[in-house]
Amino acid sequence: MHAVIQNSVGGPDVLFLAERPDPSPEPGEVLIRVAAAGINPVDGAVRGGFYPLLGEPPFILGWDISGTVQALGAGVTDFNVGDEVFGMPRLPKQAGAYAELAAAPADEIVIKPAGIDHAHAAALPLAGLTAWQGLVRHGGLQSGQRALIHAGAGGVGHLAVQIAKARGAYVVSTASPDKLDFVRSLGADEVVDYTKGDFTEKANGFDLVLETVGDDHAEESLKVLRDGGVLVSLLNVNDTTRANAKERNIRVERMSVKPDREGLAELAGLVDAKKLSPHVAKAFPLDQAGAAHAFLATRPIGKVVLTI
Repeated sequence: MHAVIQNSVGGPDVLFLAERPDPSPEPGEVLIRVAAAGINPVDGAVRGGFYPLLGEPPFILGWDISGTVQALGAGVTDFNVGDEVFGMPRLPKQAGAYAELAAAPADEIVIKPAGIDHAHAAALPLAGLTAWQGLVRHGGLQSGQRALIHAGAGGVGHLAVQIAKARGAYVVSTASPDKLDFVRSLGADEVVDYTKGDFTEKANGFDLVLETVGDDHAEESLKVLRDGGVLVSLLNVNDTTRANAKERNIRVERMSVKPDREGLAELAGLVDAKKLSPHVAKAFPLDQAGAAHAFLATRPIGKVVLTI
């Protein structure tokens, strides 16, 4: 098969197309002919050596997969050859999504929503599960609550806005001036231009904040949470912020996304119900993975994918 590999860590130019042996499904796994692979910031961090999840190169990046089942490992009864599936298998281990074929545990994938193509399905798993697990599993978001979602035009943020609205929340999101209209189109009740002053002066009284940015956003987010609210952060939260939160009975959840078949099924259901639509900023062919990584670094709206 053809796959994108790297022999050293570095910039996007370390990625190149090569031939690799076809994988075979182990018991409990399926072999997927990959039609599209999503690209996420974690991919770039691993590529650059800043987040050495996969150890030393060579390795094949990518966790977001959408494609067709080509073969079944022993004991797999939930799928048939020819099924269109999607998922985020194996994280934090190598899934090898940037390839023509990938083997994945059958309990970490689900049937692809019929209403979207493979490119859009591949844009959904990692970012969608991050948003779902953050809002629902960690945050316990309920109908009628107020949620603040930072960076509502980003890969995680644009899905989180839609998921929170689907759960009946009142949603406020931050965005840059050129992305305000896009976030409004997702259904956000209010959109705050974070370049015009302090977001803490624009809205408050939130039950939940989903923090996706870093720097001092976690500490600042405490100011807009009600006592007893929840701060869910995708990034580390320092001890001072945790202590300040504890004084006000604010629960702080530092989360990392995990494979989650139930969560994937929930996302697929929202897509089928037309309550969730992943936005693909641009799709690149497999042999342009380096260019795709460079484009993702410009922080486009939504997601970037490879099509195979």
